[in-house]
Amino acid sequence: MYDVAIIGGGPAGLSAALNIKIRNKSFVLFGGIEKVTGLTKAPQVDNYLGLPAMSGADMLDAFKKHAEHMDIEIKHEKVQNILNMGDYFALNTGANFYEAKTLILATGHAKAKYMPGEREYLGRGLGYCATCDGPLYRNKSVAIISENQEGEEEANYLSELCSEVYYIPIYKAEYKVNEKVKLIQEKAVEILGDENKTTALKTDKSELVVDGIFIVRNVIPMGQLLEGLEIEEGSIKVDKNMAASMPGVYACGDAVGKPYQIAKAVGEGTVAALSAVKYLDHLNTK
Repeated sequence: MYDVAIIGGGPAGLSAALNIKIRNKSFVLFGGIEKVTGLTKAPQVDNYLGLPAMSGADMLDAFKKHAEHMDIEIKHEKVQNILNMGDYFALNTGANFYEAKTLILATGHAKAKYMPGEREYLGRGLGYCATCDGPLYRNKSVAIISENQEGEEEANYLSELCSEVYYIPIYKAEYKVNEKVKLIQEKAVEILGDENKTTALKTDKSELVVDGIFIVRNVIPMGQLLEGLEIEEGSIKVDKNMAASMPGVYACGDAVGKPYQIAKAVGEGTVAALSAVKYLDHLNTK
């Protein structure tokens, strides 16, 4: 059981981890996929104090080196969902489960809109984690829509279980899927189904008849990551202490809304960490 689980390996999450480390609390930091944070795409950042004219990738590398210097480990696992167990939280990364007394959500901002049919069929043939739910589709047909290269691993995994796997990437790359996976370079436009479950994925050129559909997103919609969390205009609602609507849950950075700035993310990560420490100290005095 950790004191704190931090979800997000960008500036906000790393800032939170640094301050939790200094306050001598046990924690686990989930960095997800290396390329998810938008900071890596910034050619030059001029408005971060003390580090002028630095590329986003170099700045993130400097942040990570600071974390390494403090012996902070980043787990490159993606948290698929979180369960509120009352006095602690259970986090599922597909391959592993973790438990923590408090959460700091620094996941970034989910930019993608829900696909037509996505909300309606979530949990009824539609999911976000092939590692978690893949065995349910043994000897069946599935489609994977992916925003990043993580989906390639999911597709290759499912190809060992399923009778047919369609892979629809929403990114440009050299796709590393095996010969059992059917690469579909079409635009997914709608999830179709009956009153019980999904039945097909409609693209701009065809209709794929499948038993299940997985969507691999850079950022899982917050309402799906932690059910019951209050969302306001697409972002996590927090107070000045970065406390969310659930006791023991804090959020920071782009996940809590505009402005999407590095300095804001770093500062909010610090506030979230200090608030989590105060909450834990209060628990220990009960």
